[in-house]
Amino acid sequence: MQEAVSKYEEKERLLITRAYRKLLQAIKSKMDNTDHQNIRKAYTMAVDAHSKQRRKSGEPYILHPIAVAQICAEEIGLGPTAIVCALLHDVVEDTDVMLEEIENTFGQRIAKIVDGLTKLDSAYNEGSPQAENFRKVLSTLVEDVRVVLIKMADRLHNMRTLGAMPRHKQLKIAAETSYIYSPLAHRLGLYSIKTEFQDLCMKITSPEDYHEIARKLQETKRERNAYIEEFIRPLTEKLNEIGVPYRITGRPKSIYSIYNKIKVKKVPFEQIYDLFAVRITIDVPPKKEKSTCWQFYSEITDVFKPIPERLKDWITTPKSNGYESLHTTIIGPQGRYVEVQIRTERMDEIAERGFAAHWKYKGISDEPDVYDDWLDNIREMLDNPTNDAVEFLNDFKTNLFNEEVYIYTPSGDLKILPKGATALDFAFSIHTAIGYQCKAIKVNNKLVPMGYELQNGDQVLIITDKNQKPNENWLKMVVTGKARSKIRSTMKEERRKQGEFAQETLRRKLKNLKVNFEDNVDMLVKHFGYNSRVDLYYAFAIDELSFQELKKFKVEHHKLVEDKSLQVKEETEVPVTPEPTSTKTRRKDGKTKPRLLIGGEPADLYEYQLASCCNPVLGDDIFAYLTATVGLKIHRTTCPNATNLMAHYGYRIMKAEWVSSTNMSFIANLLITGIDDGPGVIERLSNNISTKLGLNIRSFYIDGTEGYFEGKVSLLIANKNQLNIAIKALQSLPGISTVTRIEE
Repeated sequence: MQEAVSKYEEKERLLITRAYRKLLQAIKSKMDNTDHQNIRKAYTMAVDAHSKQRRKSGEPYILHPIAVAQICAEEIGLGPTAIVCALLHDVVEDTDVMLEEIENTFGQRIAKIVDGLTKLDSAYNEGSPQAENFRKVLSTLVEDVRVVLIKMADRLHNMRTLGAMPRHKQLKIAAETSYIYSPLAHRLGLYSIKTEFQDLCMKITSPEDYHEIARKLQETKRERNAYIEEFIRPLTEKLNEIGVPYRITGRPKSIYSIYNKIKVKKVPFEQIYDLFAVRITIDVPPKKEKSTCWQFYSEITDVFKPIPERLKDWITTPKSNGYESLHTTIIGPQGRYVEVQIRTERMDEIAERGFAAHWKYKGISDEPDVYDDWLDNIREMLDNPTNDAVEFLNDFKTNLFNEEVYIYTPSGDLKILPKGATALDFAFSIHTAIGYQCKAIKVNNKLVPMGYELQNGDQVLIITDKNQKPNENWLKMVVTGKARSKIRSTMKEERRKQGEFAQETLRRKLKNLKVNFEDNVDMLVKHFGYNSRVDLYYAFAIDELSFQELKKFKVEHHKLVEDKSLQVKEETEVPVTPEPTSTKTRRKDGKTKPRLLIGGEPADLYEYQLASCCNPVLGDDIFAYLTATVGLKIHRTTCPNATNLMAHYGYRIMKAEWVSSTNMSFIANLLITGIDDGPGVIERLSNNISTKLGLNIRSFYIDGTEGYFEGKVSLLIANKNQLNIAIKALQSLPGISTVTRIEE
């Protein structure tokens, strides 16, 4: 027995040693003796600290920090300092190692990065733990971006190895990744990591669609490769004449990207022709990059006809995350659209490794630093902290936009803002003071409302007035995090000033009641449902609350006590675990609700209802969300609100499973499109649904125009299998283009 244990331990030691050697081989940065020693010391400390720990999969825990360090080195291109921090990123949080020990061994800089990677104690997280912890990470972003880059590597490895986790935890982690990590990877220029995040999230939230597209991609791989070769063949001769080293690669688009195309274009996989992109990467010095890329574009469009409106020039004007490339779509062999990307080796490295590669090439170009404005915005948001971490996170997320608009000042300076940004957003992007004093705005010499949505190429002039002040309505006119946080900050200060007199009045009245002000004011904030003392004082100041309300309290032991006979406003925060109820839950129409297991227990113990935003049916992948007011709500994992709920309030998510239900009807909504050939469409659809499929139609709306129709049908069905049969049957009807399930 002892011999078997020893062999097992030896096997694990060998596994860990191999992983460490693989990490060392992945490091491409130049290292001195101190770097080598620090990495070895960090590895030894991590192995010792995590020696008793195992991952959910059963493997030694130390393999995780080694894998994170390897991602940092190999896929992000970080150097030895980041690798040391990656090896140590969990020791303070999960083991007995103290931050002081790390500082004594490795110095202050490494200790600070490790501290940034250490989660806050849940005892200090009164609101959303996820949001609070992410705010802590972001607070270090402007000082040392490596904290966020290591966090990205940590999340990527966790996503790659989620298989051993329970299903409901997989969903929570995927939602958090989709909500914040994937957009942040995009904003930091980590294209490969962003793409993998999206695919891995989809694999968890929509496994059927993911595996279906993956299967079809595999089946069409040989045909796709043959087409790429056919496309490249006539190009090669032309491009060789330029006399510049280059390479051509064809790569399939991500599964998530293809899935989005299917949803947006409302066509099946077989009708998506741009399943891949052809990339031409050129090896030239920085000074010749722009002219050479356009030379290659000219030769390509001599061979194949381009589609002018699909030309995207991110070489002349790089994206705000540093991305540079020339994209064009041409009509290739067999009349198929092909996207071609033209870039240099330097641009390619920045496109794949983002922020880390950006620093490597900093100063080579004469262009201004693309990250400076963005980091300045983050600094300003952090300088105006809000008590609500969820609010902060939402504001921050608006800085992680995918699509951009390019706006110009009257002097011709370029500003890049998220698509959907308004004229007032532009004012705040120039300077906070200009935003505060914005009186009127001209776009292209024409006066426009402050909420005017900016378009590419707009030239904007801000007219200011030193007596102007923001008001509550301004929050409805802006979308960027910087503008929202600045306006909120001003509103809070304005509220504070208006509430000062009310605060003194309240202090005097509590003194007259012989109760201590500090001991009772927070109870009043909670009782009346406000977020802060400032909000309470402001409510009294504008007569939203009357001081007469104080008469409804009793005084016991120098404290105000709520009168139990009065209806107390429910607190915003609720316990993570709901209290069971002995009453059997029923629907409003008196029928028994569908049978479920929630957290492994019969759902009859709880108050719950099916969410109307996604209408789950028997057989759907579901979860339970504990609301602040109406008990549990059952959502589909693909619900439009699921990502937001799980990312912000993962601690309120509970596992939910169906138990076979009989004589139950569920609501399912379908969107049907096709050829409008007159009244026969309605008859054909309703006859198939009612007569052939035997389903009840709850509602039916159809709109036809210019040979095309779009219909929305609400059906009563027994389960997901019945719904899938109905979708396939309707799809097979003549003249029907698409049938998709939609949310109401």
